[in-house]
Amino acid sequence: MRSGQVLLAILLLAFCAGRAAAFNLSQDVTLDGYADLRLIAPPDQTSWLQNGLGKLRFGPDRGNLRFVEGVLQADVAVEDDLHLIAVGRAEPDQRSGVDALEAYVSYRPKSDGDISWSAKAGAFFPTISLENDDLGWASPYTLTPSAINTWIGEELRTIGSEAIVKWRTGLGTFSAMGALYCCNDPAGILLADRGWAMDDRPTALFERIPLPNATERQFHAPTPARTGEFDEIDGQIGWYAGLGWQMPQVGKLTLVHYDNNADASDRTSRDTAWATQFWSLGARTQIDSLVLIAQGMTGETLIVPRPTVFSKTDFDSAFLLASYDLGDWRLSLRGDVFQTRHVAATPSPMNEDGQALTLATSWSPYDWLRLTGEWLRMNSRKGEYTLDGLSSPEFTGNQFQLSARFFF
Repeated sequence: MRSGQVLLAILLLAFCAGRAAAFNLSQDVTLDGYADLRLIAPPDQTSWLQNGLGKLRFGPDRGNLRFVEGVLQADVAVEDDLHLIAVGRAEPDQRSGVDALEAYVSYRPKSDGDISWSAKAGAFFPTISLENDDLGWASPYTLTPSAINTWIGEELRTIGSEAIVKWRTGLGTFSAMGALYCCNDPAGILLADRGWAMDDRPTALFERIPLPNATERQFHAPTPARTGEFDEIDGQIGWYAGLGWQMPQVGKLTLVHYDNNADASDRTSRDTAWATQFWSLGARTQIDSLVLIAQGMTGETLIVPRPTVFSKTDFDSAFLLASYDLGDWRLSLRGDVFQTRHVAATPSPMNEDGQALTLATSWSPYDWLRLTGEWLRMNSRKGEYTLDGLSSPEFTGNQFQLSARFFF
């Protein structure tokens, strides 16, 4: 079954159930969302979202004042512990104009004992991030998430089910998580063909996203090229599992292993399966008004386009975020490091090393308004840049944004 059919069935099921529940229980329907207007001073490089080599969301033709996006979430409480949730996005740069980010059923039964559990099924972001926990895969600390959580939003979506069991003890709350899913076989192609990026635009469920023209020319592919992300190609089920520990006044630790279990030699007429797996380790603590979040990821993605030809990319990234809450104001600073290594007999021009620094200040004078100023500097070193005619293998992009986000 093609992923579009799978997704359409999921969304129609969620929509019809939501309509029925809303008809009978209209008082239990909650709508939340925001509209985002920004003043942008973009870098000189054309963004990868316009098939360039730039690593940030905006390029030289994306500056000035613009409506960036509108996000809407509908939450239907069928029962106190059973909710139907759908999240959609409207965006000028999106080919369809409007698309879905998530659509799922969430079940959280009440528990009076030390053991509790929850589950959800449908299409949703995997439970991996300690940074992006706002509506629509947004971060409350910065406009642009870390390189790790940018990539999760771009290439990963759980189209299946996920369950979490928690056990409260005197030493804190321990948790175990497991998930089974389909339709994420192309995950890994962006890290291999583009490398790490930093943008706050997660991929919608039905869209096909661009690849850099320069990369595709190296592999003799037609340009401009696009790829699907949420396709089922080989008929195999992917999985992830994780452990967590949390204690009040101390912090939280998470460990997750992710494996899309793809057959790296399988492909459709348009897309190829990439066998992608990784480990993620995250930590969060709070000292008075200071929040500290750290996350590291290491993994690999593999493709076998022909029986005697393979391409393997190892990828690593880590970040440290510090955010200070001053009431209506919040100050945040984050540092990222990242790299990719293409396994080959000779050094590959696709190998990448880089780092980034993000500084953000936000002001929320009202519940319905958040003003955020962000400066992001990202440096990437990659041999591909000179092959494409640039004078240096080093790329540095600076991006300033001033956002007015209106919540409702």
